[in-house]
Amino acid sequence: MVKKIFLIVMVLLMLFTVAGCGSTEKEVLSILNYDIYIDRDLLKEFEKENNVKIKYDTYSTPEEMYIKAKAGATSYDLIISSEYMIERMINEGMVNKLNFDNIPNYKYIDEDFKNHPYDPNNEYSVPYFWGTLGILYNKNTVDASSESWAMLWDENHSQRIIMMDSQRDSFAAALKLLGYSLNTVNEKELDEAKELLLQQKPLVMAYITDGAPDIMVNEEADMALVWSGEAVSAMAENENLGFVIPKEGSNIWIDAMFIPSTSKNQPLAEKFINFLCSIEATLRNINEVWYSTVHTEAKKQVDEELLNNPAFNIPDEDIEKMEMFRDPKEFIDLYTERWTEIAAQ
Repeated sequence: MVKKIFLIVMVLLMLFTVAGCGSTEKEVLSILNYDIYIDRDLLKEFEKENNVKIKYDTYSTPEEMYIKAKAGATSYDLIISSEYMIERMINEGMVNKLNFDNIPNYKYIDEDFKNHPYDPNNEYSVPYFWGTLGILYNKNTVDASSESWAMLWDENHSQRIIMMDSQRDSFAAALKLLGYSLNTVNEKELDEAKELLLQQKPLVMAYITDGAPDIMVNEEADMALVWSGEAVSAMAENENLGFVIPKEGSNIWIDAMFIPSTSKNQPLAEKFINFLCSIEATLRNINEVWYSTVHTEAKKQVDEELLNNPAFNIPDEDIEKMEMFRDPKEFIDLYTERWTEIAAQ
């Protein structure tokens, strides 16, 4: 009887050992990205092709992304975010240099999107999409002939105006209307912008970062401060909508992929960057998010209707009046303090 029990135990141990040897834990790639900013099927395909698991988190604003990355609760391997926050994180030693030997598809990135101040030597990031900030409006209810940021302060549209719950973007509209740089660190200029935003506040239906296009498509608001890709998608759903890049100038932004210093698997992250830079993946992402592409070959295959949309293929004369956000470094507190005051009133 003892021998029998012993044999049974030994057989079970052998079975568990064999089972254990046959199972391997999948590598995990942890990604942080804006919400609704990728074709989610691409994640599944990369997982299947490489036998890995992707942990995918989202955020609403670059400031929220920075807080998540800084907190370190998750060791992200790859982040997609805006240039001014990438600049800040590079300055703070929070970003790894890339091994471009692992990213051969970098050859497809348009030269116009390289060598910018946030990453002047193209060492830390790979551009993903680009765009601008403007006003999405209902052509049946709004006179956009002024082509001015002042449209967002028109009392005739009280409680029919949507602003962004994003301090840099909302301040950008006010600063440009006042004729100032959207990167100003002049306290007097920022105070003037704050007062202008406070004057506007009674006219505002809501401050949101996602959802404005849906509200505009349903014609529940007259105009909204939006990013250009949001305007493209909304106009595709409702022909009554138009988009204006104000004559005072706007922001030109570049969102890019980068590897934070917390990464535990940089080679896999670089492999995913290369995957997203392929022609096929880029075209699929364009069809999903509607933002302007940095990809030279994918742009050649974009539908003519999309190329004719000025919110996607932004005119050179508008680009000439645009300014890129920069990291204000310690002066960011000047923006944050005033944005907090606006929210509190």
